[in-house]
Amino acid sequence: MNIAVIGTGYVGLVTGTCFAETGNNVICVDIDEEKVKKLSSGQITIFEPGLEKLFERNSKEGRLKFTTSLANGIKNAKVIFLALPTPPDGDGSADLRYVLDVADKIGGLLKKGSYKIIIDKSTVPVGTADKVKQVVLKSAKEAGTENAEKLFDVVSNPEFLREGVAVEDFMKPDRVVIGTSSEKAKKILGELYAPFVRQGNPVIYMDERSAELTKYAANSFLATKISFMNEIAQLCERLGADVDKVRKGMGSDDRIGRRFLFPGIGYGGSCFPKDVQALAKSSHKVDYEFKILEAVMKVNENQKVHLLPKIKKYFKNNLKGKKFALWGLAFKPNTDDIREAPALKIIKELLAADASVAVYDPEAMANVKKELGDIISFADNQYDALKDADALIIATEWSEFRTPDFTKIKSLLKNDVIFDGRNLFELYQMEESGFHYESIGRKVVKG
Repeated sequence: MNIAVIGTGYVGLVTGTCFAETGNNVICVDIDEEKVKKLSSGQITIFEPGLEKLFERNSKEGRLKFTTSLANGIKNAKVIFLALPTPPDGDGSADLRYVLDVADKIGGLLKKGSYKIIIDKSTVPVGTADKVKQVVLKSAKEAGTENAEKLFDVVSNPEFLREGVAVEDFMKPDRVVIGTSSEKAKKILGELYAPFVRQGNPVIYMDERSAELTKYAANSFLATKISFMNEIAQLCERLGADVDKVRKGMGSDDRIGRRFLFPGIGYGGSCFPKDVQALAKSSHKVDYEFKILEAVMKVNENQKVHLLPKIKKYFKNNLKGKKFALWGLAFKPNTDDIREAPALKIIKELLAADASVAVYDPEAMANVKKELGDIISFADNQYDALKDADALIIATEWSEFRTPDFTKIKSLLKNDVIFDGRNLFELYQMEESGFHYESIGRKVVKG
């Protein structure tokens, strides 16, 4: 099948590459000429485990191509995926300007006899499919296209990709949600997704608005679980309980489940923050106050700096001149994405207190350099960041941080102090190693 993917960010590039992997001919379109040049020359522009191998193979075999020309990209495409950014607007609602602008251009390019399915892959507010349809139809009629309404269908097909395992999520999805009332679109998309659901995972058909809300509801519920556990962690610290034990006791209940119950310093990334905010804003627009989501957002913002009072208390409210080593910059492991990353907020708070910061992250340092420049120092490896530091702060749970050389850590730090925002280490390890160790929702180990 001939497919066009508009936008080459995380969702667009994974979507295009994975569809090419199952034998489709895919053209990805982006207005960024430099990015398209890199992709066309075989240089991948994001870090996502497992993607590079598929990208190289399908580019080499000619099934995955890139262009800056929308007209060329959609010319022969039966299916057009809109994988465009929907950043928060000034009031917190999703900004649809990129989606609607491309929809307008597509409408002007529709040709008689060439039926196309236009798919909202981006996370968009309820009612966006209707808006896209209206824009496409208006533009097509203005271009003089006859019977334009019969030349296309607009479908909502939200993505459920987790950064760090996005390729696996796409190739073996838990479910595929397709929002459409068109039987023709259902048949074509059923054939397109058939290779991905051979083991029997469902393709769920529904109306467009329900599909749009499904994505927001799923992400908002997961964010709620995270904030709930962070609230439980706060209680554990005050009541003398251990959040890890509470988590295991809760997670063994299959009505609750084990996933997304790990406490920490809050969620970040490109999805949860903006999706929760957008759903709350959508609720306001229909005169409904989504109270739980308002609390989830408040808890998350507070949790991002939960380590700061602990750090200040240990250093007797004087961080001036102190140096901190920080491990982890990405909002989660196995990605270079720093959008809404808690680490950035911690860094800014430390700098505001006249401290200095040396950081290390396996993948995200280049992105942080673009944002923060030289106001912090970047280490070549996790241990170099520790040299002459007064304490270590852990902000991202990369696997390589889980079993470090504790003897080496002690030899490099000025003080044997670790503030762990991801609960990487067992308390007994810290007691045996002689560290002063503070984590989330557990007792303080006093070295």
